[in-house]
Amino acid sequence: MTKTLASLASIGVLAVGAFYFHEPPRPRQHTAQPNVQILAEMTIPGLGRQRSVRLYLPPGYAESERRYPVLYMHDGQNLFDAATSFLGEWNVDELLNDLAQRRHLELIVVGIDNGGDHRMQELAPFESVKHDRPEGDVYLDFIVHTVKPYIDAHFRTRTDRTNTAIMGSSLGGLISHYAICRYPDVFSKAGVLSPAYWFTPPIYDYVAAHLPPNDTKVYFYAGGAEDENMVPNMQRMVALLRSRGFPQSGMAVHVVPEAKHNEDAWRSEFPQAVEWLFGQ
Repeated sequence: MTKTLASLASIGVLAVGAFYFHEPPRPRQHTAQPNVQILAEMTIPGLGRQRSVRLYLPPGYAESERRYPVLYMHDGQNLFDAATSFLGEWNVDELLNDLAQRRHLELIVVGIDNGGDHRMQELAPFESVKHDRPEGDVYLDFIVHTVKPYIDAHFRTRTDRTNTAIMGSSLGGLISHYAICRYPDVFSKAGVLSPAYWFTPPIYDYVAAHLPPNDTKVYFYAGGAEDENMVPNMQRMVALLRSRGFPQSGMAVHVVPEAKHNEDAWRSEFPQAVEWLFGQ
C-alpha cells in the first residue's frame, strides 16, 4: 500500500480515505521565443466565440522591409509554447528560427487557437461520426475573411495564393486538405499531417469533385504506429488524387513506420514539410 501511495504521489495524485485527488498541475515554463506574439482576441462570425491568434515573425522581420509568405496553422496553443500546449509543443518558432539561419527560409506563421470543447465541430467540414452540426465552413470563413485580412493589413505579407499555405495535424490535417479545395484562390499549399479522414467520410467524394489547381502542393504525412487505419486512409486519398489526374509533382507522401499520433512526431516532421512546401 505504501509503495502504491508513493507511486501515486510521484505523479501528483493524493489519496484521502478511499478517494484519489489530483494535485493542481504545476505551472509549466513558457518557451515561446521573443519573435512570437499573441494578438488581440478575434470573434468568429456566426459562432460568437472569441479566439486567440498567435503570430510568429521571422528573425529579420524588424530589420527589413521584405514581405513574407504566410503559413496558417491550427491548434495554436500547441505550436510555440510548452506552457499552453496539450501534450507538448511543435517548437515551430525554434525550428523556423533555425531554418532561417541555415537555409534562409523565412515565413510568417499564424496559429489559430483551437476551441477546446468546440474543437471537433470547428475542424469538421461535414457531419462526422461524433457530431451532426459541423462548423468547418464557419471556421475556415473566419480564417479567410477575418484573420487573413487583419494579418495582411498589419504585417508585411505576400498576400497572393502562391505564398499562402495552411497546415495542421489530425483534425487539423483534415480541415487543411478541405481548405485547399474549398478556397483554391486563397491557399496553394497544404501540410496534411496525420489527417483524420475517418472523422468525416464525405471528404473523399468532396475532394474528387473539387480538385485544387494543378500548381497546388500537398504534403501528406502519417505515422505507421498511429491508428491502424491512418496510413491506409491517407493512401486512399493519395490514390484518389492520382486517379483524377492531380500531378505527382504536387504531392509529397511520407510515412514514418515507428511514429505515433502525437506532437513529438509532428514536431519532427515539421521542418521537412515546410521546406518542401515553401522551397523552390
